[in-house]
Amino acid sequence: MKRISKITLMLIAAASLSACGTVGELSSFPVSDQPAASVSGSDTGTAADVSDADVTTAADDTTAPSAADSSETVTSADTDTEETSSPAEENTSAGSADNTTGEPAQQQSTQQQDTQSQTSDTSSDSNYGPAPVQYDIPGLTYINGTLIANKSYSLPADFNPGLDPTCQAQFNKLANAAAAEGLNIYLSSGFRSYDYQAQIYDNYCARDGQAAADTYSARPGHSEHQTGLAIDVNQIDDTFIGTPEAIWLENHCHEYGFILRYPQGKQDITGYKYESWHIRYVGTDLSYAIHDSGLTLEEYFGIDSYYHE
Repeated sequence: MKRISKITLMLIAAASLSACGTVGELSSFPVSDQPAASVSGSDTGTAADVSDADVTTAADDTTAPSAADSSETVTSADTDTEETSSPAEENTSAGSADNTTGEPAQQQSTQQQDTQSQTSDTSSDSNYGPAPVQYDIPGLTYINGTLIANKSYSLPADFNPGLDPTCQAQFNKLANAAAAEGLNIYLSSGFRSYDYQAQIYDNYCARDGQAAADTYSARPGHSEHQTGLAIDVNQIDDTFIGTPEAIWLENHCHEYGFILRYPQGKQDITGYKYESWHIRYVGTDLSYAIHDSGLTLEEYFGIDSYYHE
């Protein structure tokens, strides 16, 4: 009995030892070393922390797209702005190409119209006077379309055109403009025929001698009055010099197509003394050019005026 009991006890002890060894294998550490549970707890905490961090990162990631969206919106806005501004820039460039002054198109248009008005034909002016009609008659001398009558160039004895109608009309405008300023300019002598000029010249020669007469009176066939384009105004003598009408006439006759034919200081060129009362119609295109040049008709066309005897 005792032997059986011992055997039983030994078996029980062996069984106990076997159980303890299995636990040790499963845990890899004795049960007393299992602070692994606290490590496990720490891992759990770490896992939780990581999990929170992931959430946070996820939140950041969620936020990040928002920031990216915001950035894209700004970029989109920038793009829209660029797209909006691009046409403006293109227009500016186009404007720069067309408008070299960089000024508004309306102002440029006005300036262009002003520039065209200044360079265009003076027909835009209500005082415009066309060039005189030209005659296809032997014996007449035209230079650049202008009929010449002076001591060097004569007219046929039978040339009797009468006072040119345009010359008359332009003189009426001139007289009316002067009257508007309180001045009185009137026609004293217009067209003269060859025969009538001969009478006048002969009378002066009889009175003052031919040499003196040649300084202020034309020989028949050489008078501008026979062209129908010359007018003597007011007093036909030196008493007209320096009067308000004489001063106005010299300063404004070109605006109506006339030139002061025998100006002061040009006697050796024109062949005649200063005549403040004698104007010649040439049309406003030429009258402005001659007036602005400060030249006589002879100087302007490069011709002379003396009797070739």
